[in-house]
Amino acid sequence: MTEQEILKIGIKAIDGKRGENIKVLKIGDLTILANYFVIANGNSNTQVKAIADEVEFKLSEAGLEPHRTEGFQGANWIVLDYVDVVFHIFHKETRDFYDLERLWQDGTEISAEEFLK
Repeated sequence: MTEQEILKIGIKAIDGKRGENIKVLKIGDLTILANYFVIANGNSNTQVKAIADEVEFKLSEAGLEPHRTEGFQGANWIVLDYVDVVFHIFHKETRDFYDLERLWQDGTEISAEEFLK
């Protein structure tokens, strides 16, 4: 499965659960951690968990399992690592606190809208 397909399925899943402020950062030129970060937030721990569950479910349906997951217990910041694409699903206040967009500001932001078509 290509990175673009992972992004499309994951972003549609986030949008389907009303995830907010979806950002896609291309960071492959900056780090070996991943090629893309997808950052989004929900307004409650329940919504954060539902968004992450939906991303994992939809990608699993497409035949892809995460390499690693973190944060399901607290549901303030859930990370779904698909090697080249890493999804960060935050509770809004946690996202504001950690501000990954600022930390990775040298990455290239790509419009999430192009993956929702």
